[in-house]
Amino acid sequence: MGHKLLLLTKANQQYRDLIEAQKLPDLEILDDNPASIIEADIWLAEPKLAAPLLPHAKNLQWLQSSFAGIDALMSPRGRKDYQLTNIKDIFGPLMSEFVFGYLLAHIRGHDFYRQQQQQKQWQVQLPIRHTSLQGMRLLLLGTGSIAQHLAQTAKHFGMHVTGINSSGNAVEGFDAIEVMANLGQTLMQADVVVNLLPSTPATQSLLNADTLGKLKDDAVLFNVGRGDALDLDALNVLLIAKPAQQAVLDVFAQEPLPNSHPIWERENAIITPHISAPSHPAQIVEIFSQNYHRYISGEPLQNRIDFSKGY
Repeated sequence: MGHKLLLLTKANQQYRDLIEAQKLPDLEILDDNPASIIEADIWLAEPKLAAPLLPHAKNLQWLQSSFAGIDALMSPRGRKDYQLTNIKDIFGPLMSEFVFGYLLAHIRGHDFYRQQQQQKQWQVQLPIRHTSLQGMRLLLLGTGSIAQHLAQTAKHFGMHVTGINSSGNAVEGFDAIEVMANLGQTLMQADVVVNLLPSTPATQSLLNADTLGKLKDDAVLFNVGRGDALDLDALNVLLIAKPAQQAVLDVFAQEPLPNSHPIWERENAIITPHISAPSHPAQIVEIFSQNYHRYISGEPLQNRIDFSKGY
């Protein structure tokens, strides 16, 4: 018995070409006809494109998300009668490039020296508490595959790395692991905080006025996990009160970020349009192909989402 695949991405033709080149057995790639939503038993889809169509998917057995984030498919009243898998283990290097690119630029004074060059001045930046990553304390909210790669990169630069997860269980590559109940204490000790948590009821507005208020006066905060973990209004107030702090924000509860939000005006905030770890179709198709072979062999799928946990 063959399988029918529906593509729901912004690059359907590219995905079609890549999947056809894999020559996967007994797989028919359907066209964009609305009837394909009913016929397909497998979807390769962007979650936001798939979510409104799920009620019409009468034959769906497995949905492979083309993203790591699957928030759009986690509605409490949404369907849970299919296997959902996401993308993991390819974003660690990309996220490390993003985080440490901005972090090194901040610590080593790139903006200051660029301005000095434009003014043709030979001046040394006034001393700040940290002029090197060595010895700085990094706090990673989340200890999954992306966090583990960031931890490895941080250790290369001589940083002390703490991770926070729900269990408190040890994870290789971290100097320490804390449970979420100790978030406030660990925030007070951190020089750099990177949020990598998934979107769940427990993580929404986790970084609020109370918790953000525990950050050091010169802390650097990265939000690169899910946007709804951060209270953006509270952060805006904090950045005004503490100009030595720095925030690098790539994800937001509302995207695109409304141009009316005052966070745009903060000189100590950097805003990027959800580009910290972009998905590359060739890598996604490789993961999909491996999972397809598992699927037709009756083996457990990799990166399967637990609907009860939301990740």
